Amino acid sequence: MKVFQRIMAVSAVLLFVSSCSEETLTPEVTPQTDLKAEISQELLSIDQINTIIHERLKATGTFDWADVTDQVLWSATVHGNELLTIGYGEPQQSFRTSESPQLTATKTALINEVIASEAIRAKDAVVEDDAVLNVVDLRVTQLKTITALRERSDIRYLEPNGYSYFSNAAYPQNQRSSSGCDKNGQTLNPADYRTVAPGALVSWTYDEHQIEQAWAYSTGAGITVGLIDTGVSQSQPLLGNQFNDGYSNGRTIQKYGTFIDSVWPWSSNYDGPHDKCGHGTSMGSTIAAPRNNNNVPVGVAYNCNLVSYRATEDVVLNDYHERKGVKNALIQLGNRSDVKIISMSIGYPWSIGNVRDAVRYAHARGKLIFAAGGTSLDFTNWYPVIFPASMSETVAVTGITDDGTYQQCDTCHDGSEIDFTIVMERDNNNGRTGTVLGFYNGDTDYVGGSSVATATTAGIAALIWARHPGWSRDQVFNKLKQSAEFYPNRDSTKGYGNINALQAVQ
Repeated sequence: MKVFQRIMAVSAVLLFVSSCSEETLTPEVTPQTDLKAEISQELLSIDQINTIIHERLKATGTFDWADVTDQVLWSATVHGNELLTIGYGEPQQSFRTSESPQLTATKTALINEVIASEAIRAKDAVVEDDAVLNVVDLRVTQLKTITALRERSDIRYLEPNGYSYFSNAAYPQNQRSSSGCDKNGQTLNPADYRTVAPGALVSWTYDEHQIEQAWAYSTGAGITVGLIDTGVSQSQPLLGNQFNDGYSNGRTIQKYGTFIDSVWPWSSNYDGPHDKCGHGTSMGSTIAAPRNNNNVPVGVAYNCNLVSYRATEDVVLNDYHERKGVKNALIQLGNRSDVKIISMSIGYPWSIGNVRDAVRYAHARGKLIFAAGGTSLDFTNWYPVIFPASMSETVAVTGITDDGTYQQCDTCHDGSEIDFTIVMERDNNNGRTGTVLGFYNGDTDYVGGSSVATATTAGIAALIWARHPGWSRDQVFNKLKQSAEFYPNRDSTKGYGNINALQAVQ
């Protein structure tokens, strides 16, 4: 997860900037009972909102827009392109499998309430009405609208989905980050790989989990893995028209794009399926790079099928269109009967309602969803497992070093939600990590953090499922647990520990 390492490097700077203006902030009202206190009509600044968020994250390890005052929620909505995402229905009604008159009536009523409060037309109020999830995105500018909506009992959440925590006066809302992005290749140290027939490079990290030995039993054939990330590079033919090459054959790679490259929430300017960041290419390589004679790294499940989605611009879901892109990718993969596994080495410090609903939708359709526990710099010493790895519906993975004591990698998050660990970093050895294909044809690269740990685990799961194609998600997950070092016990921050891929496929 070279990604989240660089991701949170940017984040840490932004947090510092926001905290510097703390003395000028409107005091935060933290107790839930005080949310009904007299509401200030003052529009808070981005820096003021960010400090309130930062203080709550630091104090509790999480954040929820339900815990702030109407003033804070309204201010964030206004700064976030006046966009409010509303999850409606009962607490567990994240999605619908058929049309529901009750849910339709609920949605219509809340839309009409916004139209009346804002004094606008319906076509100006509704930005998006999701066809599957019980979610609607509306334009809201008035504090009184927020207050009225919060009085309703048929709303699950209200979130300013156009607002980014990684914004401040020096970092405008309409300027996105490039967290985790790098298209530059690196020459590999010969100590970091071995060459196997017919001329492929096996990353040193695979030896820590007996992945090469597992190939005697399974190579992932017949299993389709969905990758939700920044897409895969059109300049890397081994993740394109040379996906079938050498020992890798009879499989497919498909590429889609759900990310809209625009600062405007109403835009439909889809950005296509191709990676412009580098992170998704590294993850696709980790999972499924072919085993050939090109003298480049091979993927964990080198005979699996891959469905890649360019759903984000980078690995931090700090933009409305990134959140929407991930949501739509999850729904589309959830609807595919051939997709068994979804790998997501992306995330955000706290839960995002529409993405959370989409994860539950895909999970309800039997998908085994792997998510990165988080990788960062300044966050590492205190920040817990990120979203969506923090969800019970996902399998959370983090990275550790090879020192033999389960030392977390220099930039990796861990915590009680972690299910598995992957060795992906040399201890005290210049941070050398796993080896992957580069962004461009012929290039090689290194990638680390919980990102590559997650993609590696998704690949191992594909090996298991190919070995037992009739198994359910729960059976595959149980096999992963049973092959992990701590099973049947569970560590408080490392889950079941390192997976033994050979044991998992035997």
